[in-house]
Amino acid sequence: MTSTENRSQINYTVPGMKSDEAGQVVALLQDRLNALNDLALTLKHVHWNVVGPNFIAVHTMLDPQVDGVREMVDDVAERIATLGGSPCGTPGALVAQRSWDDYSIGRSDAIAHLGALDLVYAGVIEDHRAAIEKTEELDPVTQDMLISQAGDLEQYQWFVRAHLENADGTLRSADADTEVAAAKAATQ
Repeated sequence: MTSTENRSQINYTVPGMKSDEAGQVVALLQDRLNALNDLALTLKHVHWNVVGPNFIAVHTMLDPQVDGVREMVDDVAERIATLGGSPCGTPGALVAQRSWDDYSIGRSDAIAHLGALDLVYAGVIEDHRAAIEKTEELDPVTQDMLISQAGDLEQYQWFVRAHLENADGTLRSADADTEVAAAKAATQ
């Protein structure tokens, strides 16, 4: 048996849940674990690579977000283990299992990074909400954890979006569908 097969095998789970249901939840949570690990690394990357007049505001805004997301990572991994699964947080597994590309902005203006980061948050939040729906019947305990995390992620995105909002309430990067396009739109 390979280590991947071993991680997906559920030999026991929490009382009141069937192993096949736990396996479904573990698979959903592994995807969330990958996304949150990637988000924490991306936030730190942005933290290190922001420049320009808004540097200090963005630089210091991101550290609490990194800490919050890292706490979510730990909660998700521990929930996987509680359900009888084996969380995988290695970089190789994250890259092999993810459905998205690496963050594409290097050293750049703080506002450009925030434009791109808004798209990153949107993707993570959309997928979190989909997992919330899927866990409604399967596991309300996991669903509750995901709901709480989604609320925090939405607040973090609001902090990002506050820098991108025009006086009329629109977002400068609203029509962008790539990180590069969002970064460019945010600075215009």
